[in-house]
Amino acid sequence: MPKCAINQGKYQNILRHLFDSLHKHRVQYNTMKSYGIINFSVLGGGGEVGANCFQLACNGTRILLDCGTHPKKEGLACLPDFRLLEKPPDLCLLSHAHMDHCGALPYLQKCYPGVCSYSTIPTRAIADRMMRSSVTVMEMLARERQIYDYPLYDHSDVSLAVRLLNGVPYNIPVEIGNGTPIELRFINAGHVLGGASILLKFPGHTVFYTGDISHRRQFLIGSRERLDETERVDTLIVESTLGATEEPESSSYQSEADRLAEAIRDVLRQGGSALLPCFALGRTQEMINVICHLQRNNKLPRVPIYSIGLGRAIYQIYDRYSDYLHPESSLTPLDHTVQLKNVWEKGLVQKLLLKPSIIIATSGMMTENTPSALLAQSMVTQSHHGIFFVGYLDPETLGYRLLHCKPGEALQFSFSAPPVEVILENIRQFRFSAHASRRYLLQMIERLNPKNVVYVHGDPDALVWMESNSTNKALSFIPETGHEFVLEA
Repeated sequence: MPKCAINQGKYQNILRHLFDSLHKHRVQYNTMKSYGIINFSVLGGGGEVGANCFQLACNGTRILLDCGTHPKKEGLACLPDFRLLEKPPDLCLLSHAHMDHCGALPYLQKCYPGVCSYSTIPTRAIADRMMRSSVTVMEMLARERQIYDYPLYDHSDVSLAVRLLNGVPYNIPVEIGNGTPIELRFINAGHVLGGASILLKFPGHTVFYTGDISHRRQFLIGSRERLDETERVDTLIVESTLGATEEPESSSYQSEADRLAEAIRDVLRQGGSALLPCFALGRTQEMINVICHLQRNNKLPRVPIYSIGLGRAIYQIYDRYSDYLHPESSLTPLDHTVQLKNVWEKGLVQKLLLKPSIIIATSGMMTENTPSALLAQSMVTQSHHGIFFVGYLDPETLGYRLLHCKPGEALQFSFSAPPVEVILENIRQFRFSAHASRRYLLQMIERLNPKNVVYVHGDPDALVWMESNSTNKALSFIPETGHEFVLEA
């Protein structure tokens, strides 16, 4: 069995065509000892962003890479398809604590009790808080929208999953495996606090799973750590989030901060408020510090900064693990922002919007019924406010529809309220993504020169662009959920 204790503390047709062309590589699991051969199967996250979960099987040891839920699906449909597992997994490795990478871990424990998991130390703490918040959200959805599958797990399930989740420092080799010696190492991926790429050394086959990576420094989080040039990578599993997004050559974090400051100043001069929808993990903490920094440097007037939701709780974990932040960063005390409470009370929101302010609220993609959606529901009915997205927007989300809607269109922000006509025109997106650009990803593939490349964590057009533009001569795979195939070193 794997060690449970250690000594140190994301056009169907196009995809189907591409995968069918690789059909000859699909085989049944090898049951004989065969070093250098790995069976790869996709339980979730194939051809899309969400419910990321990939299984590597080698000589009797079965390892899951991530175990997430799908942000656009509900009930059992949001989970990876654990029915595809022929046997219980031996281990689960988490790259970071966004819910599309960790949110199904307690459910996995319900299906297969006792499965050990590994992550970095900050990810363990953040995942605990994220999954507990998910329980609360699922209980609310069960009551208000009669989603009878919810909750998929409860707080006791979260407690058990966290007890079996081992926190590992960066760059500390850990021996894992079920009869097969396998070395695990977490490598700093940037992206968010605790985010990691995963290096797995099987006998005769080295696998590098990027997870979600960022190649440029953010305000708090440094850029990813490059894999040592001497490491030979046989299989690269690479995220492709921004594969369909062309990045301007001049784009930089500071230049985007200055552009955002100019946009916010224009709103405040008109007596309006600026809403920044943010992911609870990563973007909330970054934006609080970016806005406070702009105010300290007199690039923004000192109006109140409001924050709300899970992002505040995660902020406290950032403070606890501040030694993992970029050495030149300085975390602004959370009390520099004012906590917003019940934005479900329409009167509170209307009173808030009477005076100019800057509001940082979850969720980043403005999912219906979340604080950012409920605030936007009032703001879009007036012309002097501004809504500025600062992260990735899935094309099927409310945030994406709002960004691309025309004045006079009606959108539904709350499940319990009718659609609202959008009058506000000042709705923009800024490039603060914590994902690597497609140009950087292609350069990384070229540098590592793997024998196999598996493209994951991207929309269909992003995945196809990545595969089509790579000059690497490796076997390439764009698998869908349910597909399995063999990787040879």
